[in-house]
Amino acid sequence: MLETSARLLRLLSLLQTHRDWTGTELADRLDVTPRTVRNDVERLRTLGYPVHATRGAAGGYRLGAGASLPPLLLDDEEAVAVAVGLRTAAGGTVSGIEETSLRALAKLEQVLPTRLRRRVNALHAYTVPVPGQEGPRVDTEVLTTIAAACRDHERLRFGYQDYAGNETVRNVEPYRMVNWGRRWYLLAWDVERDDWRIFRVDRVVPRTPTGARFTPRDLPSEDVADYVSKRVSAAPWQTKVRVVVQASAEDIAARVPWFAGSVEPLDAETCVFTTGSSDPASLVAWLGLLGADFTIENAPELAEHMRTLGERMLRAAQATEGR
Repeated sequence: MLETSARLLRLLSLLQTHRDWTGTELADRLDVTPRTVRNDVERLRTLGYPVHATRGAAGGYRLGAGASLPPLLLDDEEAVAVAVGLRTAAGGTVSGIEETSLRALAKLEQVLPTRLRRRVNALHAYTVPVPGQEGPRVDTEVLTTIAAACRDHERLRFGYQDYAGNETVRNVEPYRMVNWGRRWYLLAWDVERDDWRIFRVDRVVPRTPTGARFTPRDLPSEDVADYVSKRVSAAPWQTKVRVVVQASAEDIAARVPWFAGSVEPLDAETCVFTTGSSDPASLVAWLGLLGADFTIENAPELAEHMRTLGERMLRAAQATEGR
């Protein structure tokens, strides 16, 4: 039989699995009597853990939320994940939590076993961020305000500056936030425009309190992350093109980055690559990555850029051969 302190930790670990346990189940797991389980539950309550109990044949125990935060039990993988997350947060895109993250990380690393501390330190030491990839900072209060409105199905009013710098006041039904790259985006139903819209969270200035509750709509896609990323990547395009490529969709999708555009099959040997750019010359360079013959269906103005690039490449080839 486990000692009392070890048994309490084991009981707490079982209760943290987010399910209901009957007294008999817990007694069997701990190899004690139901009476001992009841006594141990009272001990946990004394320590600040809100253990809820229901009576009757279907009754049981569940760990609930309390007024204060009691100590938590983490297994090895959870502890490593939390430590890595705190280090990332200390230098991430969410402002206002850097110092808090470092304080929490110091407390966690103080009690980490040596084997886990070595794993966390190794990951940190051998992970190098790419310079120049810093994104806009997002205030934690803005994130929590939006997240709460999504959870509670409450309308949001906020000031917003769009891509062109225009400032407006928007009234939306918020649904999801997506963290893509170094930016946060809000997917919401714009009440005044009667359509789905995507907003950069770093450009959002919430106006509190939140608005009335709303009945949730069906999302525009089952894969919200994919929906947002495709529309965000295409948003600033001034030139949009539809390209028929003489290669399979699978081959082209493997050649171009996912954020460059969408690839749809026409048949087993042909596909459509939809892409765009604010710079036609750079768009022509993108098309050179396809590695297959193609035809542009809707942007004849690109012909001159392709001709210029082709002539430049030919001159370079001839100069290289002549050396």
